[in-house]
Amino acid sequence: MLNQQIRMIRLSRKMSQVELAKELNVTKQSVSNWENDNIQPSVEMVMKIAKVFSVSVDYLLGIDQHTYIDVSGLPDDTVSHLRQLVDDLRKAKNP
Repeated sequence: MLNQQIRMIRLSRKMSQVELAKELNVTKQSVSNWENDNIQPSVEMVMKIAKVFSVSVDYLLGIDQHTYIDVSGLPDDTVSHLRQLVDDLRKAKNP
Protein backbone atom coordinates (compact mmCIF):
# COMPACT_ATOMS: atom_id res chain seq x y z
CA MET A 1 0.00 0.00 0.00
CA LEU A 2 2.72 2.52 0.97
CA ASN A 3 4.67 1.75 -2.18
CA GLN A 4 1.58 2.35 -4.33
CA GLN A 5 0.75 5.60 -2.55
CA ILE A 6 4.27 6.97 -3.01
CA ARG A 7 4.24 6.12 -6.72
CA MET A 8 0.68 7.41 -7.28
CA ILE A 9 1.30 10.75 -5.56
CA ARG A 10 4.69 11.20 -7.23
CA LEU A 11 3.22 10.57 -10.68
CA SER A 12 0.19 12.77 -10.03
CA ARG A 13 2.62 15.60 -9.28
CA LYS A 14 4.54 14.83 -12.47
CA MET A 15 7.66 14.25 -10.41
CA SER A 16 10.39 11.80 -11.42
CA GLN A 17 12.03 9.39 -9.02
CA VAL A 18 15.20 11.45 -9.36
CA GLU A 19 13.36 14.64 -8.38
CA LEU A 20 11.75 13.00 -5.36
CA ALA A 21 15.09 11.51 -4.32
CA LYS A 22 16.69 14.94 -4.52
CA GLU A 23 13.91 16.47 -2.37
CA LEU A 24 14.45 13.75 0.24
CA ASN A 25 18.24 13.70 0.00
CA VAL A 26 18.31 10.00 -0.91
CA THR A 27 19.27 8.08 -4.03
CA LYS A 28 16.94 7.36 -6.94
CA GLN A 29 17.52 3.69 -6.12
CA SER A 30 15.97 4.22 -2.67
CA VAL A 31 12.82 5.68 -4.22
CA SER A 32 12.72 2.86 -6.76
CA ASN A 33 13.09 0.26 -4.00
CA TRP A 34 10.24 1.83 -2.00
CA GLU A 35 7.95 1.95 -5.01
CA ASN A 36 8.75 -1.62 -6.01
CA ASP A 37 8.14 -2.74 -2.42
CA ASN A 38 11.68 -4.12 -2.10
CA ILE A 39 12.30 -2.15 1.09
CA GLN A 40 10.24 0.09 3.35
CA PRO A 41 11.32 3.64 4.15
CA SER A 42 12.08 4.38 7.79
CA VAL A 43 9.45 6.06 9.94
CA GLU A 44 11.45 9.27 9.74
CA MET A 45 11.56 9.02 5.95
CA VAL A 46 7.80 8.38 5.75
CA MET A 47 7.34 11.62 7.68
CA LYS A 48 9.63 13.45 5.23
CA ILE A 49 7.77 11.98 2.24
CA ALA A 50 4.46 13.13 3.73
CA LYS A 51 5.86 16.62 4.19
CA VAL A 52 7.22 16.80 0.62
CA PHE A 53 3.83 15.72 -0.76
CA SER A 54 1.84 17.81 1.76
CA VAL A 55 -0.19 14.81 2.86
CA SER A 56 -0.64 13.11 6.20
CA VAL A 57 1.30 10.01 7.16
CA ASP A 58 -2.09 8.32 7.58
CA TYR A 59 -2.85 9.11 3.93
CA LEU A 60 0.47 7.60 2.82
CA LEU A 61 -0.26 4.47 4.83
CA GLY A 62 -3.78 4.16 3.44
CA ILE A 63 -5.44 4.75 6.82
CA ASP A 64 -7.08 8.04 5.84
CA GLN A 65 -8.31 8.59 2.30
CA HIS A 66 -8.93 12.32 2.76
CA THR A 67 -6.58 14.69 1.03
CA TYR A 68 -5.65 18.01 2.52
CA ILE A 69 -4.27 21.26 1.20
CA ASP A 70 -1.90 23.21 3.41
CA VAL A 71 -3.23 26.74 3.56
CA SER A 72 -1.17 27.86 6.52
CA GLY A 73 0.21 31.34 6.07
CA LEU A 74 -2.52 32.37 3.64
CA PRO A 75 -4.85 35.23 4.59
CA ASP A 76 -8.33 34.30 5.81
CA ASP A 77 -10.02 35.77 2.75
CA THR A 78 -7.85 33.63 0.46
CA VAL A 79 -8.70 30.50 2.47
CA SER A 80 -12.37 31.43 2.21
CA HIS A 81 -12.06 31.78 -1.58
CA LEU A 82 -10.38 28.39 -1.80
CA ARG A 83 -13.17 26.78 0.23
CA GLN A 84 -15.75 28.32 -2.07
CA LEU A 85 -13.86 27.07 -5.13
CA VAL A 86 -13.77 23.54 -3.72
CA ASP A 87 -17.49 23.69 -2.94
CA ASP A 88 -18.22 24.90 -6.48
CA LEU A 89 -16.13 22.09 -7.97
CA ARG A 90 -17.96 19.49 -5.87
CA LYS A 91 -21.34 20.87 -6.98
CA ALA A 92 -20.27 20.84 -10.62
CA LYS A 93 -19.11 17.22 -10.30
CA ASN A 94 -22.24 16.06 -8.45
CA PRO A 95 -25.16 18.19 -9.69
